[in-house]
Amino acid sequence: MSDLVLGISAFYHDSAAALVSGSAPLAAAQEERFSRSRHDSGFPAEAIRYCLREAGVTLSDVSAVAYYEDPRLKFRRVLATMAGAAPGGFTSFRETMPGWLTRKRRMDSHVRDQLAGLGLGEVPEVLCRRHHESHAASAFLPSPYESAAVLCIDGVGEWATTTLWHGRGTSLSPVAELRFPHSLGLLYSAFTYFCGFKVDSGEYKLMGLAPYGSPKYADVIRENLIDLKPDGTFRLDMRYFEYLRGQVMTGKGFERLFGGPRRQGEGPLTEREFDLAASVQLVTEEAVVALARSARALTGESNLCLAGGVALNCVANGKVIREGVFDEVWIQPAAGDAGGALGAALAVTAERGAAREHLSSGTDAMAGSLLGPAYTDEEIGAYLDANAIPYTRLGEDELAFQVAAALAEGKIAGWFQGRMEFGPRALGARSILGDPRDPVMQSAMNLKIKFRESFRPFAPSVLAEDVKDYFDLAQPSPYMLVVAPVAEAQRITAESTDATGLDLLKIQRSTIPAVTHVDHSARVQSVTEQSNAPYHRLLTAFKDATGCPVLVNTSFNVRGEPIVESPRDAYACFMRTDIDLLAIGGFLLHKDGQPEWREDGDWRDAIPLD
Repeated sequence: MSDLVLGISAFYHDSAAALVSGSAPLAAAQEERFSRSRHDSGFPAEAIRYCLREAGVTLSDVSAVAYYEDPRLKFRRVLATMAGAAPGGFTSFRETMPGWLTRKRRMDSHVRDQLAGLGLGEVPEVLCRRHHESHAASAFLPSPYESAAVLCIDGVGEWATTTLWHGRGTSLSPVAELRFPHSLGLLYSAFTYFCGFKVDSGEYKLMGLAPYGSPKYADVIRENLIDLKPDGTFRLDMRYFEYLRGQVMTGKGFERLFGGPRRQGEGPLTEREFDLAASVQLVTEEAVVALARSARALTGESNLCLAGGVALNCVANGKVIREGVFDEVWIQPAAGDAGGALGAALAVTAERGAAREHLSSGTDAMAGSLLGPAYTDEEIGAYLDANAIPYTRLGEDELAFQVAAALAEGKIAGWFQGRMEFGPRALGARSILGDPRDPVMQSAMNLKIKFRESFRPFAPSVLAEDVKDYFDLAQPSPYMLVVAPVAEAQRITAESTDATGLDLLKIQRSTIPAVTHVDHSARVQSVTEQSNAPYHRLLTAFKDATGCPVLVNTSFNVRGEPIVESPRDAYACFMRTDIDLLAIGGFLLHKDGQPEWREDGDWRDAIPLD
């Protein structure tokens, strides 16, 4: 086996571990999937155990551990920020500094101690990479490109908030950098917070809310909050932000600009929130497109790689693609901090001379991002039998046929097959599926399955060979990270209506209404047999049954819960919700054939809202 390097991201949000052999990821997973705590920031002990178990090795077989950022450099930024905010930032100083004076400043030693405590073998040297270097490595090194511009945009790492790199062969050269406190990610998070959603969680909601409003505040944002230059560089007016001084994002200045106090979480949504979301989304897209244009000009490359939390803004990604700034764009499927674990490990192996062997195949190195645990039919069957759970065991083709037939009848299916996805998106391994042609499917899945806000859109999975018949998308989108317009041929001209806000949900806009957002867009996942054979088989069976090669695909979980990892997780979610059938490995379970579900208390009390 090639040189093994274990990558770790931890202690801020979305902790994860990844094991790399040369240039190839062998295993990667977020800790939340095992701990069942959403966005778990703790030491990723179980994710590490899984990665080593998957490869059949111990820590003694690993040549190095790569931590995804430089704690000493980050400590200097924290000190400088607190000194600059004095005396207003004293509360934040008092709450934050003890951690920095103990473990955080010496994170390499702390990680080494945590690894030693696992009892999994001798701990190798621990190396720290810079945060944006880890993002850049995760974006470029697994990409299908020999060379590319690499753009990383997030909240903040050590000092960097936006970086441009030039990737060539196995090397990454820094080209340009924007620094804290001027951050596109934190601008977006400020609006996430002001609209009543949770920072580092609710940004997806803000993006989904944007099409319900109009960008009436865009000029206010441009004139007061962000000085955006034509080349994409920008500065924020920090008088309107509170994150330098405390634990909140916005204060009185924001309230004066936008006509009142922030929305309280779970409170009613108003036209103001719709319009604020639309406005900051538009300005974000303008900034990302401008940065992409500069990336092309400064590197001369025709391909772009993206990572960092802002790279999960799939609407902005789609805008970059439709603008034709680059010939093609590749986005790291675990673009946020979890992917930093993978990037840190890949940066170390590249530095040690690992070749990017996947380039000869013309594909990326992510294996469809199916890098998490799998369960054999023997393991699944043992769980089902031990708990007296009724099932039917089927072959691959018959399983796909029966699930497709049920979906065509309006049923909703849990789909648990193969290795779990790495990253925030369900890609057909741990998914809940439905018929996109059903006009009520979107609301039914939101309210009765996911138990989440009705406005949130669902994504379509589509056979790669049929993408152009349904979506205006000029390149593959295997990781559900690009929003594209629904093809004109699939659209339905709605009768004139005065509907606004959430009433827009009631209007059917296409032949696939369950995955068509109110602006005729969709967050597309293109599926090939190579990327995910069982899921491709199901999509093919559904097309054979209905003529439609598209399925509604949402993550296998309820609101506030991580995506299911084990058969136990999957069965609990199946029984707690209105999912009609569960395809788990080679077993098919029907809800009406299951024993009565009982558990102590209300399970929703144990899952905090996201």
